[in-house]
Amino acid sequence: MKRLNFMRQLTLLLAFSTLIMEQVLSQNKPTVEIEKVYIEYKGDTVKGRRLSVSSTIPIEISRAWQNVQTPELLQFVAKGMIKFKSVDAEGFPKKWQEGQTYSAKMRVFGFIPFGGIHYLNIVKVDSSNHQISTKEWDNSAKVWNHDVRIKAIGQDSIYYEDSIEIYGGFMTGFITAFAKRFYKHRQKRWQIVARENLEFGK
Repeated sequence: MKRLNFMRQLTLLLAFSTLIMEQVLSQNKPTVEIEKVYIEYKGDTVKGRRLSVSSTIPIEISRAWQNVQTPELLQFVAKGMIKFKSVDAEGFPKKWQEGQTYSAKMRVFGFIPFGGIHYLNIVKVDSSNHQISTKEWDNSAKVWNHDVRIKAIGQDSIYYEDSIEIYGGFMTGFITAFAKRFYKHRQKRWQIVARENLEFGK
């Protein structure tokens, strides 16, 4: 009888632990939203997409903010899907500088050229609100307006969101589908940054 009660208690404990783990994992899993929007492009109003990918990351906001300002972090979270190679004479800086425009070649999966030269203009680096805004473009993605937003959730976790406005003519749907996969990949790589206490830009 005692053994039966013990087994019941153990079963309940395992079920409860599994439920807690599933809740934690679901919180960290990226959430995706896509909506149709109108975007300004070369004086015209065109139909584009707004992609939003968000997740909870177990990292202090100060460390996340320091990392997100660096090209080195971009290379790490993009690894496995896109490789960026600067074509500027001085290469990438240690930190993104507001008002500067950088250019790079992109290799999908590390070896497939795509989009020609990709240009990245740093519109805003807002340390007070933990937000970075860029305007980006290349031969395929005519408009790629990207906002990164970070908010603290307690002391040791953040809410992290990538929001991108995309327009690529008849390729808009394809580019958005790829971007969805790309940003989910990036945020999963962010979990590694948090778990292994990685720091970039030093």
